[in-house]
Parts: sequence; structure tokens; C-alpha cells
Amino acid sequence: MAKQLFGTDGIRGVAGVPPLDAVTVTALGIALGNDLVRRGLSKLPVLIGMDTRESGPAIAATLAHGLARAGVSVRFAGIVTTPGVAYLARTGSFSAGVMISASHNPFSDNGIKVFARTGYKLPDDEEHEVEEEIFRILPDTQAERQPVLLDVDWDAEPYIEFLLSTLHTRLVKEDCAMKIVLDCGNGAASALAPELFRRAGADVVAIHNQPDGRNINLHCGALHVESLRSKVLELGADAGVAFDGDADRAMFIAPSGRLIDGDACMLIAGRQLKADGHLPGNVIISTVMSNLGLEKALARDGIAMPRTPVGDKYVLEEMLRRGAALGGEQSGHVIFREFATTGDGMLTALRLMETCARNNATLDQLASDLVVYPQLLVNVRVKERRPLDQLPAVRHEIAACEKALDGSGRVLVRFSGTEPLARVMVEALNEADVRHWADRIAAVIRAELT
Repeated sequence: MAKQLFGTDGIRGVAGVPPLDAVTVTALGIALGNDLVRRGLSKLPVLIGMDTRESGPAIAATLAHGLARAGVSVRFAGIVTTPGVAYLARTGSFSAGVMISASHNPFSDNGIKVFARTGYKLPDDEEHEVEEEIFRILPDTQAERQPVLLDVDWDAEPYIEFLLSTLHTRLVKEDCAMKIVLDCGNGAASALAPELFRRAGADVVAIHNQPDGRNINLHCGALHVESLRSKVLELGADAGVAFDGDADRAMFIAPSGRLIDGDACMLIAGRQLKADGHLPGNVIISTVMSNLGLEKALARDGIAMPRTPVGDKYVLEEMLRRGAALGGEQSGHVIFREFATTGDGMLTALRLMETCARNNATLDQLASDLVVYPQLLVNVRVKERRPLDQLPAVRHEIAACEKALDGSGRVLVRFSGTEPLARVMVEALNEADVRHWADRIAAVIRAELT
């Protein structure tokens, strides 16, 4: 049976509306607590962190109330990144870690991601068990009208020290500190990232680092890099880095203004790892969304690129299966398995900036041979998610597209794991072909599902 609450990255929705209403969040706390009791972990507290959304404190308090009903205590980290919660869960004395965030979504949304004490996101089967428990107890669950807000009980220093420990050289080129512009997205990295990069030796200019609970991801961050690009060009900076709301991913701006996305990150990082002898099997794990140009560039260096479904947890599962050191998504989730159990935007930024410093090169130079095939992603809001094999007209258009591209491109149609969207991606050498086929397939989906 398919999961109904947990998507590819936890539970996500509009704050205050099911499944993020007080009753369902309370039930989640009870269900997670009961799961920890069954696994003999209930004597250890659960660590809860959040990004900067105004709904975060109430959701954290409500979740803590549910956990308490199951006999599990809580420590509250306050504002912290998702990878920060993962790091603390695996290095501290915790039974689990929970991050309250909706990542790149607007402030009105929120979400709940659960990490095991290993620092890995819960596997699908355990999420399914917790979800079944939620539905079992939900009819009899009542929420506190005004849950007591939690006091922050966490110090960022161990996490920052850990990130700094991954560096082998300071962020300096030709005896001059690298000038780096950080777009913190008014999110979880707003205080942490500037401190981290200053201590790493960089000359830091921070923008969008004044969160007010409602401006997270608002015309800024990983999905909106226009202001970052302008600032990089204005200052002649060595690079710009844009984090999403919970800083588990990052996008970059090169000195020329070029966007360096997750694909380009994997190319740059993968080549450095191979040169250092730290790319076992000469393999990098990516998803079905990664550009065909990345696959071809890596192949020229003798690096294979197996693909997984979208979702960094699926990338990580394949990395563990193959013993791969590097994997990620075009959207900026990049996993360095030597150091982390999930995507970490600040870690990725350190790795790329250090590669620039070590090679006395710019991001433009390090990604100069990456030819990006024109790619278009069209989102179609749908009322239901019916399997594609039940939609003959859609299957017909996909087949027609594949025949027309004749191996010189790709088409991918999938449903979002976090939003009521069908995503149509077409990639080809000719931009006109990309637009033509993406629009045709999207039109058929609209006719069938909206």
C-alpha cells in the first residue's frame, strides 16, 4: 500500500491544514514515540530543529507534546539546518532527529522530516509503519489548544567545527581571501553560513540573511538566484552561493554570472575526488533529472553515472548499495558520503570553494566543458495522481516524443512526491523541440487530470 502522508522528503503541506494541523502532528508525535518504544530507544530524547518559518515553533511544540504522550522527551535545537539535525542525530545521544521545514516552499507551507539516530532519513518501510500508526490513533487523538513553546537547548559550535574539519586548505587564492557572496534565503543558514565561511578564511558578503518568519525563500535562495547573480557581478566576487530554506542544498553563481547547479557541482567535485583517489568504482549517483550533458562529460573522464528516482534519499540508498562516495541531484542536493548522511548545502559549498582554491581556478573554468542540453520542466497542477499506464493519451504523446528525439534527448514524466503536480521534463539538442514536446505532453495531462 502506498504511503499517504510521507512523500519523497517527509510530510509537507500548508501549515495548520491536514496533515500539518495540530491533531495530525500530535498523532505523528505519538506514533513516532510508540515506534521508538518498540525499538527500545525511548529513554533517549528526540532532537527537534526547524527553519525560520513562523509556523515552526507551534509545530515543534505540538510534536513534542505528542512524543511526551508516548513517554519520549525532546531537546529543541531551534533554528538549524536539516543536515545539522542529521549530524547531531548521529553524533549525539538521541533516539531520532526531526526537522521542521518545507525546504524551498513559501513560508505558508511547512513539513516534517524524520531522521533515525544513524543520521539517515527513515527508510520507506519504517515511514509506512509510523503512518499506519498515525491513522490508527488519529480518530482518538486530541491536541493541546496552546502547546507550551520549547526553549532552545543546542549549541551550533560542534556542527560548525565539524564542517571546518573537512577542509584541507583555507579559502584563499594567491594569498588573497576568496570573496564569496552568500544568499541565505532568509532561512536556516542565515546565521550559520556567514560565520562558517568567515572562519574558513573567506571574505564574506551575506544577503537575504534577515529572516522574519515570512520572507523565507521570497525572491531569494536556491530557486531565485537573480539578486545573487547581480551582487556577484557587482562586486566581482569569486563565487556566489544560494541556499534553500533548510540549507540541505545549494546553487552557485560563477564570476561570469553562470549558474552552477547540482549537475555542475557533481562534475567539479567528482573530478577532484577522482584525482585524489577518493572516487571508488569511478561512479557518481544521480537522478533521472540530471542533464544528459553531465552524463556525457563524466563519461569522457571514465566516470559512470547510474540514475535513481528523484529524491536524495533514493540517491543515498544507491550510493550505499554501490559504495559510491558522491551523488546528488540537479536541484543542488549533493551528498559527500565520507562526511554526511544527507545533502548539506554548506558542506557542498565548502567542497567547491576549496576545489577552486586548490586549483587556483574559477567555477567557470572548472565547469567549462559541461555542455548543458536544453531542458524544460513544465509543472501541471493535478487533482489526482493516476498511474501513467492508465492514461493512454499521455503514453501516446510520450512515445511520439521519444520516437522524434531518436536517442538525442530524453523525456521524463513523473508526479511530485511533495506537491499535487505532474512534472514533464524534456531534454534535447534543439530548444524548439524541447518546448514543442513539453507543451504537447503537458496539454494532454491537463486534459486528463485537471
